[in-house]
Amino acid sequence: MQKTYMPKEEDIKREWYLVDAKGRILGRLAARVALVLRGKHKPQFTPHMDTGDRVIVVNASKIKVTGKKLKQKVYRRYSGYPGGLKEVTLEKLLKNRPETVFKLAVKRMLPSGTLGRKIFSKLKVYAGEHHPHAGQSPKPFNF
Repeated sequence: MQKTYMPKEEDIKREWYLVDAKGRILGRLAARVALVLRGKHKPQFTPHMDTGDRVIVVNASKIKVTGKKLKQKVYRRYSGYPGGLKEVTLEKLLKNRPETVFKLAVKRMLPSGTLGRKIFSKLKVYAGEHHPHAGQSPKPFNF
């Protein structure tokens, strides 16, 4: 009879990856980053465990979107008070806070709950070219 393999925390080897978002399409890149954060690219992937790697995304301000999304896509948040619904278009949010656009795209592709929050904390997004994680010597991620 075969036993089911269950990875232990010390068996999981974690890497740092560097992703350049310049000229990439938002949704497609976010899907790839979510896959790496979750650990689905590894043979020891387990759905209920965090087996993923850390990802650094640079040039988030130079990301592309297709179609009419810049004008039509709306991000909403609600404060809980009457009249507290705030709406902002993708175009405005990409201009003011490009890191938030990419983070929201990836966060919504991860599982909800404690595991998703733990996985999401391994994502670092920067609007420009520079990042403070050179000490971790991240590898460039090839698609």
